[in-house]
Amino acid sequence: MTNSPDARDDIRPVPLSVSGRRLLLITAGGLAGGALIVLGAVMPAEYNVDPLGLGQLTGISRLFAPDTQAFGGAAPLSYASGSPKTSHVAEIPLGAAGWDEAAVEYKVRMSPGQSIFYRWSVVNLDGSPASLAIEVDQHGHDTPPEGQAETVVEFRKDRLLSDQGSLTAPFEGIFGWYFKNRAEDPVIVRLEVEGFYTLVAPGQPGNEFNISPVEPAAPAPEDASP
Repeated sequence: MTNSPDARDDIRPVPLSVSGRRLLLITAGGLAGGALIVLGAVMPAEYNVDPLGLGQLTGISRLFAPDTQAFGGAAPLSYASGSPKTSHVAEIPLGAAGWDEAAVEYKVRMSPGQSIFYRWSVVNLDGSPASLAIEVDQHGHDTPPEGQAETVVEFRKDRLLSDQGSLTAPFEGIFGWYFKNRAEDPVIVRLEVEGFYTLVAPGQPGNEFNISPVEPAAPAPEDASP
């Protein structure tokens, strides 16, 4: 049977129609899926924010990396030494208030990044604990040629009977303490030092009062090494 031309002309494509409700559901589903991706993946990975807990559950949070910048400090943050650390004990006599010997400076030589641990206390001449705090200026400086300005770093100033802590050298120089007695009787500062440093020879800058260790500097025990 042959179709007539008029019959073919009556065939028309049937338009596809989507109801408004179905279109609304499709749109809502797309928005929900996008929000899930943002909240569950993008925010944990890019901003370290995980409101749904999916970032931690899936491990995506581990992808977060904060912005970084180079540390601009002057002092090195680590120091490697081919020699073991050393230690010594020094007893620093301070004359009574008003004496020339009432103020004494004692330092050790250090390179950039070298650190020491220290502990000191003030005792009377008979060894009993002192009762009046002394002035302390903990600082350091380099030792430039004569006529050139010194580079100085101040760590702390206080009045104390004892102290302990650590000190790291920001540059090549001598670092330590200036002690001054305000009491009417002489006292002694018993100082213990351990770490990476070099003793300043008696009479040299940093040890003008000729302080010699009562226990010579020596390598620390092996089990005390870092």
